[in-house]
Order: sequence, then structure tokens, then C-alpha cells
Amino acid sequence: MELFDAIHTRLSIGKVKPDPVPRELIEKMLSAAVQAPNHHKVRPWRFVVLTGQARERLGDVFAASFRKRHPEAMEEAVTVARGKALRSPVLIVVGVDKPATEKVVELENVCAAAAAAQNMLLAAHGLGLAAKWNTGDNATDDLIKAFFGLAPDQHLLGFIHIGYPMVRPQAVERPSFEDRTVWME
Repeated sequence: MELFDAIHTRLSIGKVKPDPVPRELIEKMLSAAVQAPNHHKVRPWRFVVLTGQARERLGDVFAASFRKRHPEAMEEAVTVARGKALRSPVLIVVGVDKPATEKVVELENVCAAAAAAQNMLLAAHGLGLAAKWNTGDNATDDLIKAFFGLAPDQHLLGFIHIGYPMVRPQAVERPSFEDRTVWME
């Protein structure tokens, strides 16, 4: 797939088949991710790839986190929270290292990890896979961060769901850059 075609046709696809995704394809995505620019060559991204039973364990953590944040919630809502970890056969969590020295800026680490995540999304698209990047309360919850070995003050940029698409969505008209751009000479 040509680069600009990939950029202009990639869409978030949340409905995926339960079919397993070969590890080689996930490794290609991860290889694409680590090509992202990063200041001081600190490689601040952290990836956790969950498949199989690991997703169920994460679902239990999602449920516990939801109960802690919403003690009044009905069991049905807790079940929905648990199920978020099972939406796809592969789930890649993107974390960010805290700066290790004074010369490293936290925002640069976050931007580098976000660029790595975007590379993964484009790679998934190029490989014929569906991908969707989710954030929300689960990405900021300390209990969930701890499950992945992240400190409470570390960033968890989100959860990238990967699988084979159930359907190919229709192309959507996307806004132009013109109304968000100022040219200065």
C-alpha cells in the first residue's frame, strides 16, 4: 500500500473477528512503531501485547477499577467494563517512560510514544488488519497502570485493539487542513 493512500484511508475499526492474528504481523507493527522519532534517542515507549487469557485477566482489572470508581454501579455495567478487554484478539497497551534525566522533557516522551502508536495503526492498516486506539478512564486509572508495571505518574496512552475486520467501512470524507492552518512568511 502506498504511504499517502494508507494515511488517507486508515480508519478506526472496532468490530473485529475473533480469529487469532499471527505473531509475525504484530511484530511487524511493533517494528514500525519503534521507527518513530524520539528526542535524545531515549525510546520512551513501552508496549504490552495481550492475547488469550491475558485479556481476561485485564478484563478482571477493568472490572475492579470500574467498581472502585463507581461503587453504586449495577453488575451489568461491571460486565460491560470487563468486556472492553475482550473486544479484539490482540490488545497492545502503549505506556510512556518518565524522563530519566533533566535534559529529557516529559512531553517529548509522550509525543514520541504517540507517534509510535500512529505508526502501529498505519502498519496494521497496511497489513490488512483492523485497529482502534481507545483511551478513556482506563488509561488514567492507577490500578490498571499498576497491572502493566507503570507508576501512577506514568502515562498510559491507551489500548490499541487489533484483529481482522468484520466489515470494511466505507471511506469517509475528512476535513481539510485549511481551516486549521496559518501560513507565516
